[in-house]
Amino acid sequence: MTKDYRTSIFLPKTDFPMKGNLPNREPDWLARWTENDIPGRLRQESEGREKFILHDGPPYANGDIHIGHALNKVLKDVIVRSRQMSGFDAVYVPGWDCHGLPIEWKIEEKYRKKKKSKDEVPLSEFRQECRDFAAHWIDVQREQFKRLGIFGDWDNPYLTMNFASEAKIEEELLKFLMNGGLYRGAKPVMWSVVEKTALAEAEVEYQDVVSTQIDVAFEITDSPIKELVGAHAVIWTTTPWTIPVNQALAYGPKVEYELVEFFASNNSEKEPTFLDDPELSYLGNCSGTTKRFLIASALKEEFGKRLSRYAESRHPGIGLSIGPVTVDGGFLIKGSDLAGTIARHPMHHLGGFYATPRPFLSGDFVTTDAGTGLVHMSPDHGEDDFALCKENGLDPVFAVNDDGTYRDNWLWLGGQGNVINKKFVASDGPICNDLRETGQLLAASDDFKHSYPHSWRSKAKVIFRCTPQWFISMDTNDLRKTALGEIEKVKWFPQTGQNRIRSMVEGRPDWVISRQRAWGVPISLFVRKSDGELLRDEKVNQRIIDAMKAEGADAWFSSDASRFLGNDYNPDDYEQVMDILDVWFDSGSTHSFVLEDRPDLQSPADLYLEGTDQHRGWFQSSLLESCGTRGRAPYKAVLTHGFTLDEKGLKMSKSLGNGIDPQKVVNQYGADIIRLWVTSTDYFNDHRIGDNIIKGQVEAYRKIRNTLRFLLGNLDGFSDEERLDVAEMPELERWVLHRLSELDVLIKDCIENYNFHRMYNALYNFCIVDLSAFYFDIRKDALYCDGLMTSRRRASRTVLDAIFHCLTRWMAPILAFTAEEVWQARYPDDKDSVHLQQFYDVPADWRDEALAAKWSKVRTLRRVVTGALEVERREKRIGSSLQAGVKVYVGDSGYVEALKGIDLAEISITSAASLAQGDAPEGAFTLEDVADVAVVPELSDGHKCERCWQVLPEVGTVDGHEDICGRCAEAVDASGIEIPEKEEA
Repeated sequence: MTKDYRTSIFLPKTDFPMKGNLPNREPDWLARWTENDIPGRLRQESEGREKFILHDGPPYANGDIHIGHALNKVLKDVIVRSRQMSGFDAVYVPGWDCHGLPIEWKIEEKYRKKKKSKDEVPLSEFRQECRDFAAHWIDVQREQFKRLGIFGDWDNPYLTMNFASEAKIEEELLKFLMNGGLYRGAKPVMWSVVEKTALAEAEVEYQDVVSTQIDVAFEITDSPIKELVGAHAVIWTTTPWTIPVNQALAYGPKVEYELVEFFASNNSEKEPTFLDDPELSYLGNCSGTTKRFLIASALKEEFGKRLSRYAESRHPGIGLSIGPVTVDGGFLIKGSDLAGTIARHPMHHLGGFYATPRPFLSGDFVTTDAGTGLVHMSPDHGEDDFALCKENGLDPVFAVNDDGTYRDNWLWLGGQGNVINKKFVASDGPICNDLRETGQLLAASDDFKHSYPHSWRSKAKVIFRCTPQWFISMDTNDLRKTALGEIEKVKWFPQTGQNRIRSMVEGRPDWVISRQRAWGVPISLFVRKSDGELLRDEKVNQRIIDAMKAEGADAWFSSDASRFLGNDYNPDDYEQVMDILDVWFDSGSTHSFVLEDRPDLQSPADLYLEGTDQHRGWFQSSLLESCGTRGRAPYKAVLTHGFTLDEKGLKMSKSLGNGIDPQKVVNQYGADIIRLWVTSTDYFNDHRIGDNIIKGQVEAYRKIRNTLRFLLGNLDGFSDEERLDVAEMPELERWVLHRLSELDVLIKDCIENYNFHRMYNALYNFCIVDLSAFYFDIRKDALYCDGLMTSRRRASRTVLDAIFHCLTRWMAPILAFTAEEVWQARYPDDKDSVHLQQFYDVPADWRDEALAAKWSKVRTLRRVVTGALEVERREKRIGSSLQAGVKVYVGDSGYVEALKGIDLAEISITSAASLAQGDAPEGAFTLEDVADVAVVPELSDGHKCERCWQVLPEVGTVDGHEDICGRCAEAVDASGIEIPEKEEA
C-alpha cells in the first residue's frame, strides 16, 4: 500500500466561492457599506487632502434609468473612486434636472389621455404635479444608481427644483440683465408646433425624411439688365409652406447665371411644339413664344431634369430641350450685376402683402450645391433670411401661429392647415395647387430625401419660426471671445472635443433662453410698457430672489407684481414676463449653487463628464453661463463618452426593441458585470452592448474571479514571519514585482488621462496571461509541495501578498462589490473596507528592466515548449506535462544567457529538461513566429513521486521514503506530519 500524502500538501484554502452569485450577494455589501457608513468615513478620513471634484451632469428625473445612464454613472464612479484611492478627497454629489419639457410633457400626456388640456388646469396645480412627478423619479433613479455601487452623497443631492436652487438660477439670470447681455428680440428659432414652444439645439434630433421639393417662378418686373425684364427668376425649396411669407430673393454675388428657355418636342416629331397647357405654361403657347428663366449656370442641367420629369408626369411622351438666351451679346450674367433687380410674388394678384415688390438681395451664403442658385427669402423662417432681410429693412410678418397654422387674417391660406402636415405641403396640396393655377409652379415632386430636425420629445418635425424671445447676446461683453479663450485652457478628453465645441461656439447665434411653457424657473423681468425698456433695479432683483428662496419659483406666478416692484414703481406701467427659462440655463447654472455654495466642493470643477451630445448641451451652456457671469469656464477638464449601440451597431430604440435594461442585467448577472463592461469598452467612441457582449463579460469576470480566488487560497495563514526580502527572491518573483511596478505606472497614467479601457485591458491581461497562465501555473508546485518555510515558497507567498494588495485595490474602482468581497475574505474581522484604502505604494526598486528583458526571452522559449507538450497531450502520448521531459535546441545564444540560473524544467512544468545550442533534429517542434527555438518532447525517466507527481530517477532511492522524491521527503520530515496509508479504492 502507498501512503496518502494529501495532508502534507499545502493546498489552497479559502471560503471565497468560485461562483460570484452577484445578484444575491451585492445587496449585502450595499447594506454593509450603509451600516458602517463607509461613504461618510471616506469624507472624514479624507479631510485636509487635496480635493478632486467631478461635477455631476444632471439627468432628467422622468423615468427608469437606461443603459446610457448606467455607463455614465459607472464611469463617473470609477473615476471618483480612483482619485480617492490616489490620495485625493474626491467628493461626488449627484444631481437631477427637474424642470423643462421632458417632465412637463409627461404630465400633459396624462391630461391628453383624459382628453383634457393643461390650460384647463390651474397653473399652481399643474406645476405641483410636475414637481411631484420629478420627486418620484428622483427616488426611483437614486435607488437604481445606488444598486450599481455608485458612491455619492445620496442623502443630499442637488436638485434644480429645490427652492434655493431656483433662487440661485434666477440670480444668475439677473446678472445678465444687469450687465446688459440679456435682451428681447424677434429671431427665427427652432419651434415645436406640437409642444408650442421654442427648442434648444440640444432638444432636437435629426431624422431622415422625404419632403416635397418645388421649383417656383418669380416674374422679374424691373432690372438694370433689360433682357431680364419679363423673364422669371426660379427658386427651389423643400419647405413649400414658406412661400406664403416670401419677401425677397437672394443671389450669390460670385455665382454666374444664365437666361434659358425650354422647348417641348413629341417623341415622334423632331419639330418643337408649343402646348396651350396652363400646367406647363413655361413651355410657351400656340403663338410660339416661350418663357425665359434666370438660373445659375452650374445648375441649369439639374433644373432641366426636374422640369423634364415633371412635364413627363403631366404629358407622357413629351421631351424638353433647353436653349440659352443671349444677354448683352453673351450668355453668362455676373451675380453682382443682379443688384437692383425686382420681381413679384406668384400670388401678387391677391394684393396687399403680395403686391409688394420682391427685391434681389446679395447673399454670400448662396451656393450652387443644389437648387437654382437663387434662394427665396422668408425672414420669419430662416436665420440667413432674417439677417439679410433685416439688413435691407424687411421685417418678419409673424404669419404662422404657435400651432403651425397661418393666422386667420393672413391674406393667403389664412387659418388653414398645419405647416408640418404632409398633405398640406404635398405636391397636390393647397400651396402647390394655388401656385400651379398661377402658372408659376414649374416642378413639384414628393421625393426629396434629407435630414430634418425633430423634437426629441414629441418626435414631430420642428420649424424655424420667428417669435419674440429672450436672448443672451454672444457678443455683448465679449461673451463669445471669452468662451473661445477658455476653451483653449480646458483639457479635453478626447482632444477632438476641443475642436467640436470651438466650432460650435464660433458659429452659434445668440442664446435663446425663453420657453413658452409652464414648468420651470421664470424669466423674472419687468418691461416698461411705454418704451419696451427693461427694469434694472438691484432692490427689485433682491426681492425676487428672496421670495424664491422662501417659496420657490412659484412665487413669481402666484404673487402680484407689486410684491417685487415695491413702492418705487407702478405695476400698471410694467409688463411682468411669464416665459420660463430654457432648462439648459438651469443646468448651466449648477456650478453656482453646487460647486460654489457647498463647502465640501470647489469651483471650478476638476472634471465635467457626459456624452458627446453635451458639447452643444450642458458643456456649452455651463461654459457660456460661467463666462458671462464670472469670465471663466466652470471646469478644468471635460471628458466625453460616445453613445451606446446594440451589438449590430444600431441605435437603441423602442421600435426596434434592441434596448438593454440595466436593471435586468443587474438582476441576472450583477452590477459588477455592468461595471466591467463599462471599463472594458472604448467609451471615448460609440460602443456596443448586447446579450453576447454581456456573456463575454461574464466569462471575463469568471477568469478574474478565479485569479483572485487563487490568491486568497494560497495566502491562507500568511504572516509577516514568512516575508522574504526582495534581494533573496528567485528571479521569477522579482520579475512579477517588476510587472507590478510597470502596471503601477500605467494605471497612474490611465487614471490621470481617464483611460480606464486601457487600464482594464492591462489588469485583465495581467490576471489571465501573466498570473494564471504563467506565474501561478509555474509556482503551484512550490506553493503546494515545498516545505512550509523554504525560501522559494516564502518568496512566492510574499509576492502573492504584494499582488493581492496591488490587484485588489486597482480592481476596487472597477469591480466595487467583488473587490470588497475579496478584501473581507482575507480580513473578515475588519470593519473597514477596501474602499477606505489607498492604492498600494509600489517601491521604486521593484523596477528591473534588464530582468524584464531576460524573462521576455524566457517566456518566448516557454511558448514553444508549451506548444510541443500540447501536441503530446493531444496525441495521448502523455496525460500530464509532468510525465514529460523536453530537449530544447536554440540557435540564438541569447536564450542560453537568459536561462542561466533558471530551472528549465520548473518553468516548463516538466519533470526533466535540457538546453542545447545548435541544430535541432528533424521533426522537432517549432512555432512560426519564434525563430531559433525547437523542442523535442519525450517521456521522463524514473518513477512518479506520489506527493508532487513529478517523474524522477530519484524516486525510490530516498531513505525511508520509497515513493516520493527528495524534495518531498524533506518537506514531509520538516512538517512532522504522520502520513497515513492510502485506503484501497
